[in-house]
Amino acid sequence: MSEPLSLEQLRSLTPLNVLSEQQWRELRPQLVPQPLLAGQALFRHGDQARLTYFLLAGELLLRAEDGTTQHLIAGSAASCHPLSPSLPRLHEAHALRDASVLAIDSATLNRLLTWRLAYQDLLLELGEASGDVEWLERLLANLLFAKVPPSNVRAMLERLQPVAVMAGEAVLREGEAGDCCYFLKRGRAEVIRRVGSDDQVLAELEIGACFGEEALLSDSPRNATVTLIEDGEVLRLDRQDFFALLKAPVVNEVSLGEASRLLAGGAQWLDVRLQEEYQRAHALESLNMPLQLLRLKSRLLDRQRTYLCYCDSGKRSLSAVFLLSQLGFDAYALRDGLDALPSLQRDALLCQSGAGYLARSGGRTERSG
Repeated sequence: MSEPLSLEQLRSLTPLNVLSEQQWRELRPQLVPQPLLAGQALFRHGDQARLTYFLLAGELLLRAEDGTTQHLIAGSAASCHPLSPSLPRLHEAHALRDASVLAIDSATLNRLLTWRLAYQDLLLELGEASGDVEWLERLLANLLFAKVPPSNVRAMLERLQPVAVMAGEAVLREGEAGDCCYFLKRGRAEVIRRVGSDDQVLAELEIGACFGEEALLSDSPRNATVTLIEDGEVLRLDRQDFFALLKAPVVNEVSLGEASRLLAGGAQWLDVRLQEEYQRAHALESLNMPLQLLRLKSRLLDRQRTYLCYCDSGKRSLSAVFLLSQLGFDAYALRDGLDALPSLQRDALLCQSGAGYLARSGGRTERSG
């Protein structure tokens, strides 16, 4: 397998050259040259593949539908830009001699570019003030910030309160009331939940991770303990600032009618209640993934699919949507939950024996009903 591109090669390609090294690291699995043999087609007229191509070595011939051609040589100014970027493709491309190309998922590249350009001024400003922006890049790389306006981010940064934490110290404890959430700025932390007489480690948090928000969204006690594994620092955001600056732009809610239109377009119900609640009655073809297991079992979800989260009161659904946004999923919460539906609509939505799916251990889903 070819080696990933060097920094020098990346800096020569537009628009890859505006991305940060942190973002290049995220793209690293895709930054591998692919061989193209002489005479082989890279793409044809009308191609719809959502890939951004760059010529790295060799020569290509681009031919438009009207017959006009362009001879492209690696290393030229034209080769430093994407090849026929419009979709559907306006050209066909063939290798004139053995070549190599770079193919990057366009959606991922567009997300990174949008983020970088939206926050570039803020990063430059903070870099000039403190010289320490790596933590901010990692914070903003959290996918929930793709939905947060830069003005909200700026206001949030002004209100964050730094808190130094020693290794072994708990930032928040299971069962306590929640009046704030936190972001991990430095160090490593783990999420622990009490199961019977044992402590179960649910996850290890990375720098930039948000935690403690579930108690705010559900207006319930903390459902886990977060402890620092090594000396570090967290950033505290008060409840009212969380709701105004983060929850409002990130958590989308829909009515039952709006949910029905999304279902017709391929969305799926995601029941975030306990399995016992789900088995009593659930939406047809829904997937049961209890909120407390959502982070662990999210790998079973399809990133190309939209999920409609529901629970009885709507509070667990809000937490689920916020978490899924951090993980890069497209999700909505049923506004005010099942309890707010008129009895006829609730009875029509829920069924006792209709087919559904349960998320099981071992990375699989199981048909139910």
